[in-house]
Amino acid sequence: MRHWLMKSEPGEFSIDDLVRDRKTPWFGVRNYQARNFMMKDMAIGDPVFFYHSSCPEPGIAGIAKVCSATYPDSTQFDRHSPHFEPAAKMDAPRWFHVDVELVAKTPLISLATLREHKELANMRILARGNRLSITPIETAEWAFITKRLMRL
Repeated sequence: MRHWLMKSEPGEFSIDDLVRDRKTPWFGVRNYQARNFMMKDMAIGDPVFFYHSSCPEPGIAGIAKVCSATYPDSTQFDRHSPHFEPAAKMDAPRWFHVDVELVAKTPLISLATLREHKELANMRILARGNRLSITPIETAEWAFITKRLMRL
């Protein structure tokens, strides 16, 4: 089992939307490294930090889990979608995603709070220039955040 951090802009899909829907496809990922994490490394049951990005206070807003294997992202074929990919074909999709399911909405753990702890210094989300929407989380980082910062 691996641990993950998946970013979403609250204006597009927030933790409250996941609370309402309980489960969602993680569509719209258009970065090959993030796509490859979903295709090659994620497994059903892997825990996920749901992270709010590009907002006034970015941070971890909840916990989810991967609840499906990868499958083609249908938005790549929809000409009306902002995620449309003209080069993608039904018999040769380029973009894939997994479904995630809510585990718990948590109090927000801000990016500033994450930066305060030396135990988290190597988290990819804290690296300068990190733009990936999906990043792996080390087991020790997951444990520190859930036990010390979330107190689960």
